[in-house]
Amino acid sequence: MDTFQRTSADSRGHGHDVAWGSAPCPVMVADRRGRVLELNAVAEGLFPGAGHGSSLRDVAPPWLCEAHERFASDTTDRDLTDGTPASGRIGERSFEAHPTRSAHDQVVWWLVDDTDRRLAEEALRSERERTAFLARASTTLLASLHVETCMEATARLAVEHLADAAVTVAPARGRGSPVTSCGPSGEITHTTVLADPEDVPGLDEALRGFPPVSSRWIDPAALPDWAVPAGLTGPVGSVVVSPLPGHGVPAGALILLRAEDRRTFSESEEVFARLFAARAGAAISAARMYADQAAITTTLMRELLPPQLHSVHGVQFAGAYRPYSQHDRVGGDFYDVHPGATDEEETLVVLGDVCGKGLEAAVLTGKIRNTVQALLPLAADHRSVLGLLNGALINSHHTRFATLALASVIRRGGTVRLRVTSAGHPAPLLVRADGRVEEADTRGTLVGVFPQITSTTAHLELAPGETCLLFTDGIIEARGGPWGDELFGVERLMAAVAECVAMPAEAVVDHVQMLAAQWVGGRRHDDMAVVAVTAPHHAHLSAVDGRTRGRYTA
Repeated sequence: MDTFQRTSADSRGHGHDVAWGSAPCPVMVADRRGRVLELNAVAEGLFPGAGHGSSLRDVAPPWLCEAHERFASDTTDRDLTDGTPASGRIGERSFEAHPTRSAHDQVVWWLVDDTDRRLAEEALRSERERTAFLARASTTLLASLHVETCMEATARLAVEHLADAAVTVAPARGRGSPVTSCGPSGEITHTTVLADPEDVPGLDEALRGFPPVSSRWIDPAALPDWAVPAGLTGPVGSVVVSPLPGHGVPAGALILLRAEDRRTFSESEEVFARLFAARAGAAISAARMYADQAAITTTLMRELLPPQLHSVHGVQFAGAYRPYSQHDRVGGDFYDVHPGATDEEETLVVLGDVCGKGLEAAVLTGKIRNTVQALLPLAADHRSVLGLLNGALINSHHTRFATLALASVIRRGGTVRLRVTSAGHPAPLLVRADGRVEEADTRGTLVGVFPQITSTTAHLELAPGETCLLFTDGIIEARGGPWGDELFGVERLMAAVAECVAMPAEAVVDHVQMLAAQWVGGRRHDDMAVVAVTAPHHAHLSAVDGRTRGRYTA
């Protein structure tokens, strides 16, 4: 502005032609009524047809005419020579016009070409907006690990910032490809498309992870109906098909559409769409990987979780398991009940405790359970089962050991007979009908430690209403109480089950688990597992093979 002011002062003292005739920028002089008085050669090239006496309205753009009228009519301060600059476009260029008042109330307009500066400012502003959008898009896309939700977010974000409508296409699974569409209103629709991806130019390549083709090579009229979301008014004018890159394999493809009355996608917009698609593809791929892993985990976990127990051949069975951590569902304690093929065959109960906690211990429990399952034909011989299992653990790469309790159960009339064998495991407790609690006379060595295993088997009988309780050491070694460091212990457990006389198996298990949980409170504890085998109270007669015999039910 100092240059403008000096030149303006010169023009008032020595005449306009001397001051600005050779100026490198366009200069135009107009009177208060908007008539052009003079202009230099550069201005003549900018305003064709302008000359002395021309109306400014006829030769200059509206923004410059309006600025001239405001400045020329402003008489509040006659000493002010310079006014506020005006700006606007003239043809393809952008200018900033600076007014200067001359001695005869004439206005000299100095036009400075600021196209490059404005383009730089617009590019910087656009880049900031795009960066902010990508950051918000990443946050939105990664907020969920659900594939369908990520596809919805991708289509919706694309419509908000990139296109009039958007379609996300996932790779085909089964007979069709899952498709999520979003129209101009933001409404989301989910469909499964059975059409050939080659029906959309560039889609088949995008789904296979190839670089996108330019939108100039895609004929919008060739799009099938399923690729055009509802609500898009008028014909499609421009289409971009971009791959959604994933982790190793493509996560799908993104189709962007603009209506015919909108401008087509520019090269920079296509590049930006690919940047957005890369973030969307990473989020969708992560969600798909999580879904696959969750499905695998659910399948495996189903095999590791303790089974739901019920009455088998007239004997009540109930079990409960509490892992050492609230965040884990499996651990080192386990139990299984393998029913006999008929009520004439024994049912095998297995309760075990693997050294350690968490998932690693749970993996070994799964192997032990599978091994015992394979040894069921030998279930009548506890010592053989334990010996073969012991050999399998010693010869494996695991360094962990386990304790085990086996109980073979069969009902004879109103009495339940058991053969119980312990291998390094706490001896089961018997709750008699008169309230006495006895410890089964069985002992044995750990499984997976010594080459040979020794054990003794106790032969027991349960009268109606009596229970045999099998438990892991997580119950009796649970620390808690008033000071938090006292063991629950066998004596306290015996006192607890003495309160369960004549209770059904489920009630016994619930009572023991409740007392143990109250004892430890919120403190850390080992895995806890309990199994109750109860002889039910009542019986009814039924005909089997034409003969009448007693059958007892829970």
